[in-house]
Amino acid sequence: MEAARELGRALAEADVGVVYGGASIGLMGALADAALETGGRVVGVIPKQLWAREVGRDGLTGLHIVGSMHERKALMAELSDAFVALPGGIGTLEEFFECWTWAVLGVHRKPCALLDEDGFYTPLLSFLDQLVQQRFLRPEHRELVFVATEPRALLRRLTEYEPPELPRWMDADET
Repeated sequence: MEAARELGRALAEADVGVVYGGASIGLMGALADAALETGGRVVGVIPKQLWAREVGRDGLTGLHIVGSMHERKALMAELSDAFVALPGGIGTLEEFFECWTWAVLGVHRKPCALLDEDGFYTPLLSFLDQLVQQRFLRPEHRELVFVATEPRALLRRLTEYEPPELPRWMDADET
């Protein structure tokens, strides 16, 4: 939880806005709170069903209430300049893998990063390396995911990111 708050503060201090799922709970809720408390900009994108269940957060810089999870992910991807996954569950992984897949396909050239707090993602990273070893994943595609163990180091990596030149499999308007 503290790493999420620290990342929220660091983003706000660097004048980097946050686009997230619009919830008032969990690690991303804590990140949003910290960013707002530090004077940052935070935009939420939440499906109306979750908003109706009072999971959404009021007081954001911007809020988009959309009709479905698919709309949510598409709008978040459109509004974002980078994708960062904090420790999380199946939804976090699904959203991150979709953004990473889009990078592999050439739909976008935005960084995809994991905040590996206390080794949370170590087993996943080992599995990704196994995919490369067994030739289910190209090394250059594995390298599209970068990892940082500390929030401010992650922010530095994001700001220094230079997208690699990879063949485009699809154009953005084909998704």
